[in-house]
Amino acid sequence: MENTVFPIRQRKITKDMSVVEQDQDPDSTTGTDFVMDSEEELLKECEEMWKDMENCQNKWSLIGTETLNNSNAQLSLLMMQVKCLTAELKHWQNEKPEVIPLTDDVLTTLGKEELQKLKHDLEMILPTMQSKIKKLKEDIARLIMYNEIKSKILAIKEFKEKLLIALGEFLEYHFPLPGGKTKRKKTNVEPTAQLITLNEMLEILINRMFDVPHDPYVQIDASFWPPYIELLLRNGIALRHPEDPKRIRMEAFHQ
Repeated sequence: MENTVFPIRQRKITKDMSVVEQDQDPDSTTGTDFVMDSEEELLKECEEMWKDMENCQNKWSLIGTETLNNSNAQLSLLMMQVKCLTAELKHWQNEKPEVIPLTDDVLTTLGKEELQKLKHDLEMILPTMQSKIKKLKEDIARLIMYNEIKSKILAIKEFKEKLLIALGEFLEYHFPLPGGKTKRKKTNVEPTAQLITLNEMLEILINRMFDVPHDPYVQIDASFWPPYIELLLRNGIALRHPEDPKRIRMEAFHQ
């Protein structure tokens, strides 16, 4: 029989005694019976251990003299373990489990221990929760800022649309195509080509400047009325290509 059997039984006895100490209730009517049953179980365990040790001693007594001479060190170690286990067995046979009464002081002590443990756990969790709260506040601040910026962008877009409509009406009224009518004067000149309005001309120049910033020049064709081209060049709204007079671009006012 291996020498690990006895420590296992020893742990089981200790565990049983711990169960007795924890579960015993002084107010229960069956407390005494429970303690007596536990003592009987302990005695049975001890008797079984004693029988196991007797069996081991009987087996060792059957081993030959020659074998004992060749394993004196191991035999001495086993005998010392037997003596230690025997002494411990006698100790547990004479030991009676002490039942701690659940008085107010004991309950108070247990409650304080649980509160201390809970406090320690909360202190460990607190930094993580604070970090999460901080991140949530930052996310909320960013969301509020995003909504404010989005509202401003929508307002700017709405203002831009109104401004473009007003600009188109202004240009259409004050800078009509040849043959158009205005309050200031009337012209009966018939256009020789399908001309575009000044508003359309500006729109082409602006779109070219933002869509193709590396080459913002637009080729002048027959749809561009020359007086309007000269008007844009003379007032610094448009610029002519330094090498090709047939190409113009919008002045980059935004830069």
